[in-house]
Amino acid sequence: MAAKALILFSAAAAMLAVVTLWLAAQRESRAQADFPPEGQILDIDGIAVHAVVMGQGPDVVLIHGSSGNTRDMTFALAPLLAKSFRVIVFDRPGLGYSQSFNADGETIVEQADILQRAAAQLGADKPIVAGQSYGGSVALAWAVTRPEDISALALIAPAAVPWETPLDSFNRVSSTAWGSAVLLPLITAFVPDWYVEKALDTVFAPQKAPEGYARHFGPGLTLRRASMHANAKQRANLLDEVTELEPRYPEISVPTEIVHGTADTTVGLDWHSRRLRDRIPGAELVELQGIGHMPQVVAAPEVAAAIARAAHRAGLR
Repeated sequence: MAAKALILFSAAAAMLAVVTLWLAAQRESRAQADFPPEGQILDIDGIAVHAVVMGQGPDVVLIHGSSGNTRDMTFALAPLLAKSFRVIVFDRPGLGYSQSFNADGETIVEQADILQRAAAQLGADKPIVAGQSYGGSVALAWAVTRPEDISALALIAPAAVPWETPLDSFNRVSSTAWGSAVLLPLITAFVPDWYVEKALDTVFAPQKAPEGYARHFGPGLTLRRASMHANAKQRANLLDEVTELEPRYPEISVPTEIVHGTADTTVGLDWHSRRLRDRIPGAELVELQGIGHMPQVVAAPEVAAAIARAAHRAGLR
């Protein structure tokens, strides 16, 4: 009886695995059909990088945060900036439609390098570089390691100063091979889009995700197995990378504008941006009263104004 039960259990587990993988693949296909690339796919030494380009004027590169893609920036901020700038929005490696190239998770320095080369391929040799949250870490790495390839720096709620809180359980598990093989297919297959849309309000708190944001952003893109795994590996490595980069912040010599909401509970204003302002010579900090972690969406005019100030300080306008 025990052997028969084991056989039945094994057969049921195998059937569940087959159904899960099939459903996950179907859902990923639907997500990519519903939310195709917004722009062009660049070939950077054999690595695909997705870029959206709009507007005319001085070049601005926008780098999205954790679990994001170009659509986070093209919802509000990029169209607003495109009235005065040529805006280049990238998917970070492993997310959206940009290719992952490091099995251990692309470091912020590696990401800065490939995005800089992609910008140069588009003719943006010394752009203003703006990044939000994790994208702010990449922007800082760009400014530190590629100082000849940047005109000004704009940081939006950046993860900038080594922190003490541990990595959350989801990303800790998802960054492992076991999590990638077992947990992520279940999430892709069975977690509904409405749940992700509801969870967006937690990211935006105390604001709520604006009407139409979820439909534009495409939750299904975030729920793809490879994207979640790439994001988790990058998140798992970020603290060590920021710890290594932080001593070099005083080397940053380009005009720097920092924008951060006072109600941000994801990346704290006091811990990160107020300390960062004191580490970068001449950096200016704008504190947005009552705004949470997503100023690029809910306070796009204020963020655009900060980028315009950075351009003016750099002599570009």
